[in-house]
Amino acid sequence: MAHLFATTDLERSYRVNLNMIGLDGRPKVKGLSIVLSEWLEFRMVTVRRRLQHRLDKILDRLHILDALLIAFLNIDEVIAIIRHQDDPKSGLMERFSLTARQADAILDIKLRHLAKLEEMRIRGEQDELAKERKKLEQLLGSNARMKKLISDEIREDIEQYGDERRSPIVVRSEAKALSETDLIPSDPVTIVLSEKGWVRAAKGHDMDPLALNYKSGDQYLSYARGRSNQNVLFGDTTGRYYTLIAHSLPSARGQGEPLSGRLNPALGANFTSVMVAGDEKQSILVTSDAGYGFIGCMEDLISKNRSGKAVIKLPEKSLPLLPAEVRESDQWIAAVSDEGRLLVFPLGDLPRMAKGKGNKIISVVGRGKEGDVMLSCCSFAERDSLAISAGKRSLTLAPADWAHYLGERARRGSKLPRGFQKVNSLEVVRK
Repeated sequence: MAHLFATTDLERSYRVNLNMIGLDGRPKVKGLSIVLSEWLEFRMVTVRRRLQHRLDKILDRLHILDALLIAFLNIDEVIAIIRHQDDPKSGLMERFSLTARQADAILDIKLRHLAKLEEMRIRGEQDELAKERKKLEQLLGSNARMKKLISDEIREDIEQYGDERRSPIVVRSEAKALSETDLIPSDPVTIVLSEKGWVRAAKGHDMDPLALNYKSGDQYLSYARGRSNQNVLFGDTTGRYYTLIAHSLPSARGQGEPLSGRLNPALGANFTSVMVAGDEKQSILVTSDAGYGFIGCMEDLISKNRSGKAVIKLPEKSLPLLPAEVRESDQWIAAVSDEGRLLVFPLGDLPRMAKGKGNKIISVVGRGKEGDVMLSCCSFAERDSLAISAGKRSLTLAPADWAHYLGERARRGSKLPRGFQKVNSLEVVRK
């Protein structure tokens, strides 16, 4: 549906030119807020005129009722004036101090009706009209009361004439046309990278990358499992990352193709890692073996350029490490050096960046004869364990055990037990 919304007239935006005559009587292009404010002002004037018109009618009727009450109380004298005087209107006005309007109202009543006038009926109508007059005067004398009346009238109109919305309002993401990647079948694949930078993709996740044949002088380096419609990221020794779509990679039935034929790495740069970019919003831990790193986002590594994208700035003679996934529940960072030192510190101590060198994670000397490097770095949750391997030996540190290695960021860390001075790998055992 999102594709149809973006590529057909199912969802379309139209420009509306609100050129209209406003309250000042002049045509002008107005925004929606101005149109609404002017309509409210016009509505206020209209309602005020309506109420004033009704008030004038009430005052006029009360004026007439006063005359009718006088006529009822003096009915015999009124009849005599009408019968015997040549100008009964002037006579009534002079005798009872009436206005011309009141005198005309009395004279317009037929004689048979004049006798039937009842004092209680007249006074009852006077009371009702007096109450309505008071209410109208209060409304006309207060802007707040006027606004409340207009608001109530609009709500009454909605209840009387409105109906339920037939096209429900729903929150959804912006409509976008399907890309070529969205139309590609999603099949499981295993991407294998060799030391010389040759790449190939095998169907399925059950193949053994070490069992593949490699060219003479070449051997297995790294592999990643994903889907055929996902992006594959390749890192090199300069800290740059390159992107290719998984389905475009050569089949593992052969020995693959060199990445240098599809990408333009810097002179002397070698490819060091391969990973699949699943969720582009996924947080990742970007690090170098010099002990520096930061928390980035998977989409910051993706690039459509053949020359890739520079992500991590490397100190002299250092190499990038494979980025590690950072989950929302993760609270800690664990870093281990190749001489067997482990350091654990809070995840919040590392900055979030799109690219750069990052902050010091663990203090290492660096590459050299007597130096050491950061071998691995990962994030984990409070309840997780850490699995460390050194040669054929392995060690699992439960939460109570790895707490011994807590320290401040950028420290050397604590020594692992004897036999684990030459660490091969550090992994998280998720609970």
